[in-house]
Amino acid sequence: MLICPQCKFENFNTNKFCQNCGTSLTYKVCSECSTDVPVNAQHCPNCGADCGTVWWAIIAHKGTGDEGEEKLREQGDEESYLHFSISLSKFSVGSYLDQEQRYQILEPLPNPEEFTASTEVCIRVLDCQPYQISPLEAMIENQQQGVVTPSVEASGIPSFAKPYIALQSLGHSGIPPIHDAWQQGDMQVVLIQNRSDWPYLLDLWQDNTTSSLQILHWCYQMTQLWVLLEPVNCLPSILELSNLRLDEDQTLSLGRLYVEPLNSQPVAVPTTAEDETSAQQGQPLTITTLGQVWQALFRHSQRTQFGSIVQMLADLEIGKIETIAQLRSRLEEMAMELEEPTTQPSLPTEEKYTTAPTTLQLNELVEDSDIKNDDLPTIVLPMQLSTLEDAGRTDVGRQRHHNEDYFGIETKLNKLELPKSRILQARGLYILCDGMGGHAGGEIASELAVNTLRQYFEENWIANQLPTEESIREAVYLANQAIYNLNQKDARSGVGRMGTTLVMLLIQDSHAAVAHVGDSRLYCLTRKRGLEQMTVDHEVGQREIARGVEASIAYARPDAYQLTQALGPRDENSINPSVEFFEINEDTLFILASDGLSDNDLLEIHWQNHLLSLLSSGTNLEGGVTDLIDLANQYNGHDNITAILIRAKVRPNLESPK
Repeated sequence: MLICPQCKFENFNTNKFCQNCGTSLTYKVCSECSTDVPVNAQHCPNCGADCGTVWWAIIAHKGTGDEGEEKLREQGDEESYLHFSISLSKFSVGSYLDQEQRYQILEPLPNPEEFTASTEVCIRVLDCQPYQISPLEAMIENQQQGVVTPSVEASGIPSFAKPYIALQSLGHSGIPPIHDAWQQGDMQVVLIQNRSDWPYLLDLWQDNTTSSLQILHWCYQMTQLWVLLEPVNCLPSILELSNLRLDEDQTLSLGRLYVEPLNSQPVAVPTTAEDETSAQQGQPLTITTLGQVWQALFRHSQRTQFGSIVQMLADLEIGKIETIAQLRSRLEEMAMELEEPTTQPSLPTEEKYTTAPTTLQLNELVEDSDIKNDDLPTIVLPMQLSTLEDAGRTDVGRQRHHNEDYFGIETKLNKLELPKSRILQARGLYILCDGMGGHAGGEIASELAVNTLRQYFEENWIANQLPTEESIREAVYLANQAIYNLNQKDARSGVGRMGTTLVMLLIQDSHAAVAHVGDSRLYCLTRKRGLEQMTVDHEVGQREIARGVEASIAYARPDAYQLTQALGPRDENSINPSVEFFEINEDTLFILASDGLSDNDLLEIHWQNHLLSLLSSGTNLEGGVTDLIDLANQYNGHDNITAILIRAKVRPNLESPK
């Protein structure tokens, strides 16, 4: 099946255009010059920009990663490896790695005489059918939907693909996602996200503009990866300095996974300046080993160890720090010591990170693993906003003749960048209203509410300070009064009285507040927690649940979805806007949605396919909003549809002494 890049609709492999939204399935648009480029092209023919979908292919002997490798070595099965090396020699640049001729090789493989029993070949390959779902992706998707699928072994998936599959459901950005895997004769192949061009951790570690607090933050992220990798025997992935990379937000990431061989001594810890991959053999992989990695990073970068980190590394070496929890606690204490007194105090968070597969449980996947939930908190560091982007759109839907929804977006950005510091001060006001009262009623109320709120905050938002709850409530009451006065002036009565729902998000740097009246919603999406609904609808069903009635009974009422409050129909004594404040402590996608988008649990069902990718800076929010509108028209469409997307990316506030 071909998955449409725009609306995610499944199309037959012979389709040239999406049967749902009409998007081309044979051409893509160059992001640099907007030229139409064949989907199987690596570069744009007009401007030369990279347009192709490139994967990182790991090619190994069929015994790699399991007990079969040990047996082959013990038996001296040189013939099997000879066949393998001969098979590799048949591949060249431009040829295909698979029999279906989908993955085209972009770089030369090593000569057969250079290949040994322990060698793995890693190369980049171009996906010539990027919109076609891979067999492995189909298996994972079926498993998530509860469809019985064959075991990894029965499906011919290499054993060393198991850790990637086991960790895939966690959605941790540090672990490269797996795309495809197969076995072919003596050869097994795993395709993962290509991170070969991502910057090395070591390069920024040695940069003199990198603060000590940033280094502590990377150390902490390494402890998080340690907890993930230990149950699936992939701790060597952290010990290879060249495997430690940074993503676009300077978050620690792995280039690939290295599996610790069974029935053998753990793989090496980098300890010498001559060779990053050289190491002492036979040492158990404990958190003491993690300390040796940090020492190697300091040594290779020729950076002087600072303050209390010297004592921490010494305590690790002598075994005084015995657990990951103790190590994290020490890192947090050191981070607090480095923070300047003028820095905004860091707030404890209740964020939890799940280190166990959630829905993905492929048969016999990791029978010998011991992955468990890890409720240790994220490191306590002050965060600052690094980017703030947004996009909004409204649509009449498929059944209405006029649009009563209205929205407003107003932002102010002030950026200061110096050689050793970068500061972004940002203010964002996002308002969405879903009007009611019929033609020339609902649309008037929603527009009046948005403009009243905009004008209020234009006059009353103090620079670099989030409005208070009292101020936000006052603004909502003024919007209510403006609509109420118009109703009274026009002598409207009953269902003819116009009104509107409201959901409003206010952002000041890394601080935010949400206010709402009615059933328009705010959602937030993060990689750690997935999609969360931040507001509770003001409707009869939710009112009954708050009174202790079971949800099934509350929503069996015929008036369950009737609003309990809205702006405009009555005076301010009839409304009680909900106002909440929170911190933006991780990269977050906010979604403001009218009920035309949120009805029938649309976002809860489709967020992984339609929202998750929008957390990345490389994705276009305008296209994301269009995608949501199309999705709502496909599955709902009975009402007006409005969506606002806000992507807020943060990073540690590292303006501290080095």
